[in-house]
Parts: sequence; C-alpha cells; structure tokens
Amino acid sequence: MIPLDRAVVARLESHGEKFEILVDPDLAVRYRQGEQLTIEDMVAALAVFENSSRGTRASEEALNRVFHTTDFPAIAERIIRKGEIHLTAEQRRNLIVEKRKQVITFISRNAVNPQTGLPHPPQRIEMAMDEARVNIDLYKPLDEMVRETVKALRPLLPIKFEEIRIAVRIPPDCASKSYGEIQSAAQIEKEEWQKDGSWICIVRIPAGIQGEFYDLINRITKGQGEVRILKQVY
Repeated sequence: MIPLDRAVVARLESHGEKFEILVDPDLAVRYRQGEQLTIEDMVAALAVFENSSRGTRASEEALNRVFHTTDFPAIAERIIRKGEIHLTAEQRRNLIVEKRKQVITFISRNAVNPQTGLPHPPQRIEMAMDEARVNIDLYKPLDEMVRETVKALRPLLPIKFEEIRIAVRIPPDCASKSYGEIQSAAQIEKEEWQKDGSWICIVRIPAGIQGEFYDLINRITKGQGEVRILKQVY
C-alpha cells in the first residue's frame, strides 16, 4: 500500500450512493490506461468509504446493492476504472505533459516520413500536434491516443508506420556479451552461431530507430559489427 499523504480520492456515484477509495494518482491513471498493476499497490487503505475525509465507511448493504459483492479489489477496480479520480491541477498538468511525451516518443520511434524513409524529429511532431490542436486524453490507452494523434497529423505531416528487417553479424570477441543488449533493443527473428564464434541474426525493429540501432551495434562491437537492411515491413 501507499502512504496516506500520497493518496487522492477516487469516487464513484451510483444508485444514489457515493463510494470512495484512497489511491495513488499516478498509478491509478496508469491502471485506467490499461497498465497491469495490483490493486493493493495503488491504495492507501483496504477500505471503501462513504466519505473518506470523515473516515465513514460504506455499508455492506450499499456495497452489495451496487457492486453485488463486498470484495475490496473487485470494488476498487470498478471505482478506479469508472469513477472520478480527484487530481489536483498540478497533478493533472504533470500527467498530461508526461502522456504527451509518451505519444511523441512513440510516433518518433515507430513512424517515418514515407518520402524520405527517415523518422520525424520529436520537435517537428510536437509542433504539428500544436498546429493540429491535439488534445491529450489522460485516461485513454497510449495506442488509442497515438492513433488519434496520427490521424490529426496526417494532413500536416507525411507519416507512415513501418518496420525493417536487418541482418546483423557480431564478431567472435564480443558476440556473447552483445546478445542481451540486442535482444532488448530488437525482436530477434532468426539467429545462428558460426564455427568461428561469431553470431549472425536477423532482427526486426521500428524504422524510426534505425539510426539508434546502428549506433548500438557500433558501440558494442567497437565498429566491427556488420549490418544490412533486408527489407521494409509495412
């Protein structure tokens, strides 16, 4: 559970009754966006209140009438997903800024300009979002917010989501220690260890991080790695 001084009220009104729980604002918003979190990690108390500021608990009769259960995790989940999370103006502003950054980063890393094959810089995406007056919905899942943003940006930016397949050869002296970093940065589709100890693999990455991936290979192999684009995947 979280400390009480970090908690805000999440409230659901139904059937003429009010139900409140005390939650971490950031975690509750992330949970509502679809992130997998444990209810107990998000709350300051395992209690459903009629009025949390007075410490008045909701009656079992009211809980059963509205939720058809008195099980706290089941009730808390519904309150967080369907109710109102009472954020301060600063909390809401900070969470929206963070969500906006996530949208910009995702588009920059996963989409390219089809005219050049290069990713759009984050600053250009942000400027286009301002021009298109994109409103960030705090509670929408990231993938849904990205889809809406891209739809709004298309009249202003040529944009396409695509992936590329790359063949990579890592020399013997750094093959074993390179495996973990490459696995974290790309989807390995095929791999093969050579008799000389070198490692060859075919990876799949978002086209927008092509330069970043090349920098990774150069760093972990000290410039001795080999990469070759096989094809683009739309």
